Amino acid sequence: MLEAWWKEAVVYEIYPVSFKDSNGDGKGDLRGIISKLDYLKDLGIDVLWICPIYESPGMDNGYDISNYYAINPAFGTMEDFDELLWEAHARGLKIMMDLVLNHTSDKHPWFIESRSSIDNSKRNYYIWRKGVNGLFPNNWESYFSGSVWEFDEKTGEYYMHLYSKHQPDLNWANEEMVNELYDMIRWWLEKGVDGFRFDAIAHIVKAKGLPNADNPQHLPVVRAYQLFSNLEKVHDLLRRLNEEVLMDYDIMTVGETSGLGPEQALQYVGDKRHELDMVFQFEHMTLDSVSMGTGRWEARSWTLLELKKVMSRWQTTLHNQGWNANYLGNHDQPRPVSRFGNDQQFRVESAKMLATFMLTLEGTPYIYQGEEIGMTNAAFETISDYRDVETLNYYGQSQLQGKPNDRIMAAIRAKSRDNARTPMQWNGGPQAGFTTGEPWIKVNPNYTEVNVELAMKDPKSIYHYYRQLIALRKQHKALVYGEYKLLLPLDPDLYVYTRTWEQDTILVILNFFDDMPRMEWPKDLRGLSQELLISNYEPVPDERQDQIELRPYEARVYRLY
Repeated sequence: MLEAWWKEAVVYEIYPVSFKDSNGDGKGDLRGIISKLDYLKDLGIDVLWICPIYESPGMDNGYDISNYYAINPAFGTMEDFDELLWEAHARGLKIMMDLVLNHTSDKHPWFIESRSSIDNSKRNYYIWRKGVNGLFPNNWESYFSGSVWEFDEKTGEYYMHLYSKHQPDLNWANEEMVNELYDMIRWWLEKGVDGFRFDAIAHIVKAKGLPNADNPQHLPVVRAYQLFSNLEKVHDLLRRLNEEVLMDYDIMTVGETSGLGPEQALQYVGDKRHELDMVFQFEHMTLDSVSMGTGRWEARSWTLLELKKVMSRWQTTLHNQGWNANYLGNHDQPRPVSRFGNDQQFRVESAKMLATFMLTLEGTPYIYQGEEIGMTNAAFETISDYRDVETLNYYGQSQLQGKPNDRIMAAIRAKSRDNARTPMQWNGGPQAGFTTGEPWIKVNPNYTEVNVELAMKDPKSIYHYYRQLIALRKQHKALVYGEYKLLLPLDPDLYVYTRTWEQDTILVILNFFDDMPRMEWPKDLRGLSQELLISNYEPVPDERQDQIELRPYEARVYRLY
């Protein structure tokens, strides 16, 4: 297996508007991030993934870029960014930018020109079509509900937007536009950034002719993933991007690619494909939802057997052929301890167990801000406390459909993206130490008990457990490159696996629930000496070696020899 720095790295995702405010305007900024670099270095982080900080109207939290070459004034200046880059590099930290290549803001100069007239030189930088018999050009549904088409009064045509109408899709069939994107990417790389997370990269190619999707229910618009996600030509475009730009720099790349399994993922990340280093998969993120899309708000019970099946497929399929990106939370997902753990009685234990899971799998681990202290879902009382456009759209549509308000709010408290976007909880003071002003979104009410200051003072805290886990991963190459083998595949409570690299074998035992199951020590591992490397509980004295009893959400990591 080829070794690489980005395989051995631990990544920390920063959602800038909610991380740390330096000037009291209630929104996080670049100087706030600079002030916390020592904290991140001490935690053991290697790479900072920073969500979009480009100039933007903010219609979708920065994922609507109006100027790729400028910093959003709300976050600071380009000089602030240069200082952040320098200070991070001085500490051995790398910076990975979040870059949107599927669409821009409707305030981007390209789009302003594109919609100015049908014969403008930048008209075909975007995807324009005439209506059909007074209807939309096709029946595709937007990710944010409604049609993907928006009518433009001035030119009498529709433009495509897979997301908000303020995020028109770029036309990757236009060579001039593509070359301008290449120049922009080179500009950031020459500045010294260490990689990119490519947002919605699986969507940059749409089906030839933009045909209608099958519509057996005769709905006005329907989801058409198969017509704009993971199409074959995406790979041609990514290989070209790699060959003409990316391969000249020692960087890391990760793509957001929903709707695929590990076999398809190898088309992006296979060692001989020369496209991306890794992709974010979403299969485990849908286990507790009825379906993707709007169905993600409708909860279903998930089982550990389902989780083991999904994660094991990715671990085994990509081994020696590609690379995983491992995560349980990010800026678009609920808090892991509330979703997969127990954020009440066993918040500390379950947060530590989930951390053990993420940091002992094969692949680069991603930690989202606040996971290291066990931040939880916000569970705000009223819809007025929420800010996320997707959440507000869901609330409005559900009301129109006549759903009971308590049912709507229960879904929002469980699944809203704002669960991850409440301010980082630095201390127990006003506004959790995030700002001296009024925060753009409320602080989670539990900040007086859950915050960095308290966690750093407590040697048994989730924070210090993360530090130990990260250090452990750096000490044992088996936890980076080792082959994953699932044990006890049919056990409904325990997730048990080994990681083996050369002569080093690591055994990981995870109890995912609050009961106390017994585990028979695997026969083929009996007789081997055991060294307990880390656990979220104190060791049990005089414990039998052939049978152990796990405590609620207990995690154990052994070295076998």
